Amino acid sequence: MSDEDDGVMIVAKLMAVSARTAPKAKGSDVIAVRIASGEDLKLLAESMIQFGKENNLGFFLRDAGCIERCSCCVIIGAQGDGSLSLNCGGCGFSTCKDMLSVQRKSVGRYPAFDGPNCIVRQADLGIAVGSAAKTASMHNIDNRIMFSAGVGALKLGWLEKCTVAYAIPLSASGKSIFFDRK
Repeated sequence: MSDEDDGVMIVAKLMAVSARTAPKAKGSDVIAVRIASGEDLKLLAESMIQFGKENNLGFFLRDAGCIERCSCCVIIGAQGDGSLSLNCGGCGFSTCKDMLSVQRKSVGRYPAFDGPNCIVRQADLGIAVGSAAKTASMHNIDNRIMFSAGVGALKLGWLEKCTVAYAIPLSASGKSIFFDRK
């Protein structure tokens, strides 16, 4: 492992702290974080390629190439299948009870996420992902928030009880691997 890779891993751990300590609705924590590196990156890329091919989503294949080349990847998920009993309607249902009564788990490889999900829990996820990406940026680590890699991680079963996830691959090189992608 190079000095740059060591530095990237340190920042990945700081990003996990940023995601963990990000503000959450009612102080209720539903966020899970995992750092993938080494052989796990190959597994993640393979999961993304499989999902992309099965669902005719070419950008999954493109993004898998970035995962294969990155130093590590911070994956952040949320347990969106619960509710806060706010009955806000943001999920599209009149009450939290109505939303919970129709929740389904994805069967096989599609759809990408389980749902419907509590919109407040999804906002918590967005805040956690944004906090983690900010931490990477503050330390000059190249990164990109990826829906595709979050889906790949969920399909691998890496974030128990999470219904939605995003991933942030990280790299420190002379030119960002997340741009000029084919």
